[in-house]
Amino acid sequence: MSLLELNSITKSFGAIHALQGVDLEVSAGEAVGLMGDNGAGKSTLMKIIAGNFPPTEGAIRIEGNEVTFSQPLDAREAGIEIVYQDLALCDNLTAAANVFLGREAKKRIGPFKMLDYKTMYQKSGELFAELKSETRPRDLVRQMSGGQRQAVAIARTRLSDPKLVLMDEPTAAISVRQVAEVLALIKRLKETGHAVILVSHRMPDVFEVCDRVAVLRRGTKVADKRIDETSPEEVTGLITGAIAAA
Repeated sequence: MSLLELNSITKSFGAIHALQGVDLEVSAGEAVGLMGDNGAGKSTLMKIIAGNFPPTEGAIRIEGNEVTFSQPLDAREAGIEIVYQDLALCDNLTAAANVFLGREAKKRIGPFKMLDYKTMYQKSGELFAELKSETRPRDLVRQMSGGQRQAVAIARTRLSDPKLVLMDEPTAAISVRQVAEVLALIKRLKETGHAVILVSHRMPDVFEVCDRVAVLRRGTKVADKRIDETSPEEVTGLITGAIAAA
C-alpha cells in the first residue's frame, strides 16, 4: 500500500487550469523527484499535498484512507511536513529555538510555566545526530551555511516524526559542498523510512537521491518512471516537450 496516493488531482484558479488530472503515488522509504518547467504546476501540487488549499477535483489518500485538508495543520496531523525553499527560519534564534518554533518545550516551576531549554537542546542534538549533521543546537542560524540551515529545517519537520517530507528546491543557490550535505540528509530520511517528494530543477540531484521521477508539463503529468529506467536526456525532453510523454 502506498503512503500517499493522489487520484485525478485538478486545480483551477478561475479560467486557469493549474493541474489537470494528476495521479501520483509515494511509498514509505521512497524519494520521488518532481520536475517540470516554471509554471508546470509543481508548486501548486505541493501546496495541495501540504494543505495550503484544496484540489478542485480529485482525491488524496494517506495509507489507503481518503483525507481532506482545509489547512496546513490538517496535513501535519496526517503526517505531512514541508520544507519551503526560503526555509522560513529566524536568523536571530538558535538552531534549537528554530526546531521548536511554535512547539516549544515547557516545564512547570511552582505556578509558572518556563521554557525547557535543556529538553530542546537535547532533542535538537539528537535530531541533528540522526541526520548526521554537524549543526549544533546552540548555534545561531545567521552564522550557518546553507547546508546547516537545511538541516535545521529538516530537523524541525522531524520533530513530529512525519510520514512524508515535501522539499521545495532545497539545493537552490547553495555551494557544491552544501548540496552534498543536503543530499545526504535526504538519503538519511529515506533510510529511516520517511517518504520524500523532492521538487528540483537540478537533474543530478534527482538522479542521485530519488527512486522515481515524475514530470509535469502545463499542469499534466507526462511521465512517472523509475530512475534506473530513464536518463537525464529523456527527462529534459519531457520537461521541454521535445518528448510528448513516457
